[in-house]
Amino acid sequence: MAGRRDVDADLSDSAALDALREMLTGEGVDRIVISPARRCVQTAQALWPGRAMAQDARLWEQDFGNWEGLPFADLPDLGDLSRAELAAHRPPGGESFDDLCARVSPALREIAVPGVTAIIAHAGVVRAALGLGPSALGFEITPLSVTILRAVPGHDWSIACVNRVAG
Repeated sequence: MAGRRDVDADLSDSAALDALREMLTGEGVDRIVISPARRCVQTAQALWPGRAMAQDARLWEQDFGNWEGLPFADLPDLGDLSRAELAAHRPPGGESFDDLCARVSPALREIAVPGVTAIIAHAGVVRAALGLGPSALGFEITPLSVTILRAVPGHDWSIACVNRVAG
């Protein structure tokens, strides 16, 4: 579990990175905003070497508190929880998915400016960005995948795609 732990990115699949870089080049990215997590910084620098990037601390992954660093097998069994109950659950010393959504939503509204903005962040941030509340917990987010959201004036987002991978 590596929500707030500042771990390195796994950039060992150079072919996947090259394919993703090529795909993103075709998107005409005007601006790059990243989570300050080392894994996001390293990924963004690998995709856009030398480009200017803004960091936004609100894009950090969910804080799993006392669960940080635990192997998934050692996480407590929460029993049968609905998605709404799971979204509201706070790990000891951490934040809930609902808390994450409350933190990420205003950041995304501020980041949504005319043009194409790439955001390099975490699976939880992507789920929060979908604007689906607890239902977003049903989405698996693939590493090095692209989710495309379009800002709709007067509304939140239009979800164009989730988990698009290069290649």
